[in-house]
Amino acid sequence: MSASVEPVSGEPVFGVLGPVVAWDNEGEPLPLKGPRHRAVLARLIVARGRVVPVGVLVDDLWTAPPAGAVSAVRTFVAALRRALEPEREARAKPRVLITDGPGYALRLAPDAVDAWRFERAVATSSGVEEALGWWRGPAYADFPDEPWARAERSRLTELRLQAVELLAADRVDSGRAAAAVPDLDAHVSEHPWREEGWRLLALALYRSGRQGDALAVLRRARSLLVGQLGVDPGPDLRQLETDILRQADRLSAPDTGDARLVAPAAPPGSPEATVWDRAVAAYEQGVGPKARLESTVGLLRSLAITGGSGLVASREHRLTAISAAEELGDPELTARVIGAYDVPAIWTRSDDEQQAAAVVAAAERTLAATGGLAAPVQARLLATIAMESRGSGSSRARAAALRAVEIARGLDDPGVLAFALNGLFLQTFHRTGLAPERDAIGAELIDLAGRHGLVTYEVLGHLIRIQALSALGDFESADAHAAAADRLAAKHETPLVAVFTRWYGVLRDPGEAAYREVAKLLDGAGMPGVQRGLLPLAVLTVRLREGRPLDPDADYGPYEPWVRLLFDGEGLDAVPDPPQDLLQELLWVLVAEASLAFSNKSAMDRAARALEPARAELAAGSGLVTLGSVADVLDRLRTRRTGH
Repeated sequence: MSASVEPVSGEPVFGVLGPVVAWDNEGEPLPLKGPRHRAVLARLIVARGRVVPVGVLVDDLWTAPPAGAVSAVRTFVAALRRALEPEREARAKPRVLITDGPGYALRLAPDAVDAWRFERAVATSSGVEEALGWWRGPAYADFPDEPWARAERSRLTELRLQAVELLAADRVDSGRAAAAVPDLDAHVSEHPWREEGWRLLALALYRSGRQGDALAVLRRARSLLVGQLGVDPGPDLRQLETDILRQADRLSAPDTGDARLVAPAAPPGSPEATVWDRAVAAYEQGVGPKARLESTVGLLRSLAITGGSGLVASREHRLTAISAAEELGDPELTARVIGAYDVPAIWTRSDDEQQAAAVVAAAERTLAATGGLAAPVQARLLATIAMESRGSGSSRARAAALRAVEIARGLDDPGVLAFALNGLFLQTFHRTGLAPERDAIGAELIDLAGRHGLVTYEVLGHLIRIQALSALGDFESADAHAAAADRLAAKHETPLVAVFTRWYGVLRDPGEAAYREVAKLLDGAGMPGVQRGLLPLAVLTVRLREGRPLDPDADYGPYEPWVRLLFDGEGLDAVPDPPQDLLQELLWVLVAEASLAFSNKSAMDRAARALEPARAELAAGSGLVTLGSVADVLDRLRTRRTGH
């Protein structure tokens, strides 16, 4: 369960500060099924306990409601009730999602929704730093264009901006002004019309000993407001400028003792905190905007590797940094900013597909705008295209990966080569049965990184080999790589590694309870691309291999089209090929199983053609879940197709 949510009185709890999610009182994700089920739930949360008539729900769910829309809404509600109160007896009255008059309402405790808790934190100025960490993306992220969500999304977004400013003010007033500067700089870049952000940034700079920069910030704010909006700065900004020019005594930082909003990693006054604050202040005073941008990306890279909220925050700020570089009109700077974010990636599904597409577009624009990039920068841009296009099956992405490696092999720069090899790994899924090629990439990464002290890439190499060796059935060797990855992670503080090694441990001895336990590691890990649908899929693989009943109501997320075939074979002829990623063999096995169950010969032929290159492998290339021997599935398909 996300760190943002605590169980309330045994009832389910909900998250809307990002995609809409729910957890039971044990912290397990609840299966909310498809997008319209989530839309009904979200619409009822927006209503905050008020009744939403069925007719309103119909109008909100469909632009042109189909025949039977009312019945469909009732079906969605019934499924949600089963998910939210799974232990409720069939004829017992619902306690959470109730029927009231002409519609439905949610009866929830005051702490049951993360957004409601966030509101209280902002209103009381208490625990704001922690509360900001509850955001997993835009509020109600599943419904960005729905009119019924628009006002609530805007309100929560405004509250979040207020919280950012509250937190910054607390830092500025508690002797940590220099530490507040980077976040405030990003804040005013993203939201240039917020005068309080400009005021806090200027004050933070002044209290960091940077009077000139503080005045420059105020003049930049004035220029934007006058030039873009035709209005003068408000009285607070004007007064601050006057006070700075006079060096007014009241601008000195007050002695407030411990901050209420901030929980710093290092105690105030500790050696590491002192060094950090002084270094930030000196750096801010001594470098220009271009150098700051490049350095910011380096910090974001380090932040991403910590996982959790750090990974989420790094993604949020990455696009801002790229946009800022493009606005400066320096393509070579933009190329360096894009390519510097060489965060190792082991999973083949993006955490934020929209952002990934935006990064790829920026990289392509930059390549087109520059004719003579230095070879290392060009290789990094190409590797970025390969990395951010993972799972797309794009021929351009694979070509970019191959070219990046080709350029990198001609350089004396192990960091660039490691980045390029990571991109090539993510583009080595263009057909099934490629585990040996990926294993070779992992082995090269381990050797390269070990010789040159590239710890994160050495860890990546071990994780790649765990996956590849799982597919090849060499679990003794995979065990050794899991142990090596864990040792490096413990020594170098890379907590996300345990997510993959612990899941691998369950793959070695699969069990439903074990998967449910290890899935908790993904809560708050900042990896929605890994998390969404993975636990239900893992449970399904266990039940399928054990011959136990499958759950048609579970939320299989992105795997739904292929899982659904097991319950309804009508879609076999139209289902798309699985994505070219770590789970493609396993998803093709699901197609095969469904084709056998529903005696669909054309689907059998299609699955057999796709799986044949992986005959010597297990459907376990993710290193997390397995459906056993591909050869066994192929033999069963052949027997049914040919009769022998």
